[in-house]
Amino acid sequence: MKIKKAIDRIPGGLMLVPLLLGACVHTFAPGAGKYFGSFTNGLISGTVPILAVWFFCMGATIDLRATGTVLRKSGTLLVTKMLVAWVATIIAAHFIPIDGIKSGLFAGLSVLAITTSMDMTNGGLYAAVMQQYGSREEAGAFVLMSVESGPLVSMLILGATGVAVFEPRLFVGAVLPFLVGFTLGNLDADLRELFGRCVHPLIPFFGFALGNGIDLHVIVTSGLPGIILGLGVIVVTGIPLIFADRWIAGGNGAAGLAASSTAGAAVANPAIIGEMIPRFKPLVPAATAMVATACLVTAILVPILTALWVRRYRARHGVEEMQAEEAVRPIGERDVHA
Repeated sequence: MKIKKAIDRIPGGLMLVPLLLGACVHTFAPGAGKYFGSFTNGLISGTVPILAVWFFCMGATIDLRATGTVLRKSGTLLVTKMLVAWVATIIAAHFIPIDGIKSGLFAGLSVLAITTSMDMTNGGLYAAVMQQYGSREEAGAFVLMSVESGPLVSMLILGATGVAVFEPRLFVGAVLPFLVGFTLGNLDADLRELFGRCVHPLIPFFGFALGNGIDLHVIVTSGLPGIILGLGVIVVTGIPLIFADRWIAGGNGAAGLAASSTAGAAVANPAIIGEMIPRFKPLVPAATAMVATACLVTAILVPILTALWVRRYRARHGVEEMQAEEAVRPIGERDVHA
């Protein structure tokens, strides 16, 4: 059976399929973890420890010995994405109650869902799209995108906008595994390769654990708001990213559009933040479902929109398709994240 290939055909499938399986377990057998106990319960309820290991391994994959051009492009996209998410959070906080919208078309939508869907780019999707439509430097510009991984950026944005208050120790605790992995990965290339291999295999495990905190009814009711949120991510983050790519990074805008997605790993952030801020816990199931839907929507639309953008740009400027010898080098799985 070609299960892996079938999952790979689904945008964000490595994350979303286990998440849906976990949601099925939670919906139809909510006591399964406690019933079986031991390691089975650990897989079902072990979101935080699994994510801690994944976050450590993500830090180890960042290699700062990249070229200046790559760091410039990567830094431009990273900072722009964070600033846009910060502005979107400020605006949303003025119109959306702290406990989210309770009824109507946007029932379940919260500032937590908006922030966590907008502040983290799908680095794997970006690398794959730019490998086909961009230059070598643009394809490698995902090098700093791992900084967005995990809850740290979401915490900084929510704290800076006054939506939440985090104790300093919580910030340290959120980033420490990442920093340790980053340090070891840059001190020893062999360790970077070793830990980098763990990034992809861990995604289904924390996806399944996350799903076990979601009732399928929440996914159904959050479907339409999640789709609208995904479209909003592309529009709200995509336009500034295109301008930043053209005016600051010296690109043609394609890299900016390719970065206007929601990472699969962002699905974990509402749950992690909910563990730190108890008042956010009731928002976690709906926010998780919405971010997962936004991830799926952006994973489908961003490659299509980027391809259309590049073709239009080349037609307007008379740029020929890149020759085979100019194609960017293939990027290994260990270099990207969901």
